[in-house]
Amino acid sequence: MTAPLHIGIVACSAEGAALCYRTICIEAGALLGHHAHPEISLHGLSLADYEARLERGDWPGVADLMLASADRLAKAGADFLICPDNTIHAAYRYVEPLSPLPWMHIAEVVAGEAASLGLSRLGLIGTRWLIDSQVYPEKLESRGIGWLRPSPRERDEISRIIMHELVEGIFRPAAVAAHQRVIASLKARGADAVVLGCTEIPLIVNDENSPLPVLDSTRLLARAALARAIHGTA
Repeated sequence: MTAPLHIGIVACSAEGAALCYRTICIEAGALLGHHAHPEISLHGLSLADYEARLERGDWPGVADLMLASADRLAKAGADFLICPDNTIHAAYRYVEPLSPLPWMHIAEVVAGEAASLGLSRLGLIGTRWLIDSQVYPEKLESRGIGWLRPSPRERDEISRIIMHELVEGIFRPAAVAAHQRVIASLKARGADAVVLGCTEIPLIVNDENSPLPVLDSTRLLARAALARAIHGTA
């Protein structure tokens, strides 16, 4: 059997990157044999550096950080890249033309899963930067899938929880309840599933406690990367 491709992970926040890494390693065993998984390299610059650029709306600056990680991962021998952070995909248009390696786009992976499930309208939750962006709308619309954003107040509430609790490994019942309220509101407006558009949200929200079926962007990206590594399509 040909050796799997080497996966490069461009990390931003720790919890989301760790969940993505763990998912690849654990789920690979069923496909490659007990405890087997592809070679994986992970590089992450300081979240504070990303956040400073996000607060300024400096998307080319965000892209510079992503490309710095991409260069290091290319030198480490990675064959392709993933980024388990939805928000910074808003800088992808600056990254792709200059990247030394091909990337898998997290929203494209999620949109593909939604299409395969026959979903017609998705609720979006994540940081305020993500929800205000076109990261998901453009990928969903290209597949004929509708989408709904939370209200501005709901966006601020979820974003605060993400940036001040989840990325720091703080998981509180109140945070779960807040996400459930927002998802229930999206359901009432006609969403048939919800995109967990922050890679930390799956640590507190899942199909068992969500008012809507969930599309777990973290694990979907990890599984897509694993499939790509095994089938050798760099």
